[in-house]
Amino acid sequence: MNAHVTAVSSNGEYSFTKPNRESITLLTGLGVEGDVHSGVTVRHRSRVAQDPTQPNLRQVHLMHEELFAEVGEDGFEVAAGELGENITTRGIDLLGLPTGTLLRIGDGAVVEVTGLRNPCVQIDHFQDGLLKRVVGRDEAGNTVRRAGIMSVVREGGVVRPGDPIEVELPSEPHRPLERV
Repeated sequence: MNAHVTAVSSNGEYSFTKPNRESITLLTGLGVEGDVHSGVTVRHRSRVAQDPTQPNLRQVHLMHEELFAEVGEDGFEVAAGELGENITTRGIDLLGLPTGTLLRIGDGAVVEVTGLRNPCVQIDHFQDGLLKRVVGRDEAGNTVRRAGIMSVVREGGVVRPGDPIEVELPSEPHRPLERV
């Protein structure tokens, strides 16, 4: 299966979910045009409270659509944009990508993968118990985050459902994703 975009979402107001759109425009060095999380410095409220001068490594949130079916097996109903992602994908192992991977989306947009989304309790406010399905522990006791990845925009462009995604891995040695 070829990697592609299944949905795009944005919201100009702070809200957990983001409505689906026909397209979104990625702005180089900023994020999604008109999205509340767009900017050079951090926009997530908890991070702004810590240090508003931090660079925004969370400009664009990508999530794999396959996760919705996985959590659906436990009775959770989740659709594109409902967990706050900007780009919903299919056919790509987002969580297995190394830090620094470039994703070429559609006709010209390029995002650089910066790390894993660190989901918070808002997920349980959306659907009680869902947080435990997207954050857990492996056999060794290490935290496993499955709620998508974060990225920054290296080259702007319009992104639409159906757009192909090409993966360009960074030079080795690869660094595994960590929370950002």
